[in-house]
Formats: sequence, structure tokens, C-alpha cells
Amino acid sequence: MSYTTKNYTEQGGAKTVIGGTLEIKEGALLLGMPQADFQADSTAATVTELVTDFNALLSKLKSAGLMKTE
Repeated sequence: MSYTTKNYTEQGGAKTVIGGTLEIKEGALLLGMPQADFQADSTAATVTELVTDFNALLSKLKSAGLMKTE
């Protein structure tokens, strides 16, 4: 009988493979992960203002590397 693990670190430690579920507990800190700049809650009263707020959010996500630019 054999067993194949879903999660493992390759020899040398340069790569970790997660084939199962990675659970990140509340309050955990992921070092090296990008963070987008703060985006205030929208107070838009018109669709045009909401589009402006939404596009600002998209721009911040792209600038932080959390969304592809194209």
C-alpha cells in the first residue's frame, strides 16, 4: 500500500505544492504578498460616481499586481 501526499515541499525548499486546501486563519500574516492601496467605501449617489469609484478600485488592484492589466 502506498500514500501520496497532496501538500509537500520539493527538495531544497524552493517550491511548495498545495494539492489540498490551504486554510489561512484570521489574523495570519502572509509575508511578501502585495497589498492594494486603501479604497474608501463608496458614497456615490449616481451611476457615474459609482463607476468612478469602481474604476479607482480596479486601478489600485492592478497597481498592486493583484489583477492583470490586460
